[in-house]
Amino acid sequence: MVDGEPSFELSFWCGTCAFLFRRLETARQTLSLESVQERLTGALADPDDGGVIDAFGALLPEGEYLPVLLRVEPRLVVPGQEGDYFSGEQVATWGLDQFWGLPEYPHTPYYRTFETAVDASTHLYEFVVPMVPPTWNARERVEEYVELMGRGTVPTAVAVSTLDVCEPASGLPADHYRHWGLTHFLLDGHHKLEAAATAGRPVQLLSLLALGEGLAESEDCARLPTLRTQLRSARATGT
Repeated sequence: MVDGEPSFELSFWCGTCAFLFRRLETARQTLSLESVQERLTGALADPDDGGVIDAFGALLPEGEYLPVLLRVEPRLVVPGQEGDYFSGEQVATWGLDQFWGLPEYPHTPYYRTFETAVDASTHLYEFVVPMVPPTWNARERVEEYVELMGRGTVPTAVAVSTLDVCEPASGLPADHYRHWGLTHFLLDGHHKLEAAATAGRPVQLLSLLALGEGLAESEDCARLPTLRTQLRSARATGT
């Protein structure tokens, strides 16, 4: 919701339907804050460094949020094209939509950042979803961040995040397992994410993970930061 209007349709509450984020026509603005722009030009040493959490927390509904600092290497994906989760991994588990005979369609380009097996029956997929498509970004600002990242700077973006755990109820899919969908809805940093994807550089992401809002138990949300770090480290070392 932005200014009382729904901006994205999310996964259906049952948990057995396919994971989903779908941009709606009312998603037309970003939520950058001038008061913290300079602080976000580089990396944060702590999630609440420079009062960033307080600044963005004032925009969010009352609730419980777990702040997590992540380092991501985004890859821009266009729905229906190479690397699209919805026409790839999701179809392998749920199949095509039974009514439309098509994959789910998110109505927006998005970034994939990390995916890994959690255990033998669970796989984690991570997404960064812009509030407006990258084609709306100012080219000169994207180029400025590409140059800045080329000099070794790792800027910080800010997102409100949800964790959904979804699994088909029945059937014989080609690849049946639970999907953990970690979705970061980008509040600030649209130019930074596109620049990072263009230049193949990392960006820091301050995730404000909304507890109790996604289709996941609070315990899963609480263990997610440590689990993600452990899995990333294991993949990096080949263990």
